[in-house]
Amino acid sequence: MAPRILLARHGQTEWSRLGKHTGRTDVPLLEEGRRGAKLLGERLHRPPLDGLPGVEVRTSPLSRARETCELAGFGERATAWDTLMEVDYGTYEGLTPADIHAVRPGWLMWRDGVPEGETLQQLTARADEVVEWARSEERDVLVFAHGHILRSIAARWLGQGIDFAARVRLNPTSLSVLGWAYGDPAIESWNDTGHLSG
Repeated sequence: MAPRILLARHGQTEWSRLGKHTGRTDVPLLEEGRRGAKLLGERLHRPPLDGLPGVEVRTSPLSRARETCELAGFGERATAWDTLMEVDYGTYEGLTPADIHAVRPGWLMWRDGVPEGETLQQLTARADEVVEWARSEERDVLVFAHGHILRSIAARWLGQGIDFAARVRLNPTSLSVLGWAYGDPAIESWNDTGHLSG
């Protein structure tokens, strides 16, 4: 069996609701985010996934991802992994894109990077580490993490440059699956939030 990686973005926080860049600041889940995490867990525990027996689970150590993992029912199986932490946004931490564009028109993180934060090369290396781990054995993996690191992992899974991540949106409490098609890395599903409406 060719390995797949299931990507679970953490639930809604106040900063994600406002569109603020939330990197290493440990912002807690809103009640909406907690409800979403439980619904995500219900989805992961019913057919066809059935609780993903045998799947290795890792989570960002930041509380919003870790709590999403726990509320989804995978806390006891999960290993915290610093590689899954969100991008270090440097001086742009806590700012919205509109805030940044007011002082730096046309700015795009995936092209221009962030001052005093993580470089795009460092982000690429972290995403590559996750992809290498996910492909290391013949088993699926499940990760709970954050929007920009998960988008970066998707870009690198597909063999694309990190700037490809600008083209794929990812909502809070979404589930995405990266797998294979005709022997090549592929997106099986992306940004699926169907469990939140049911």
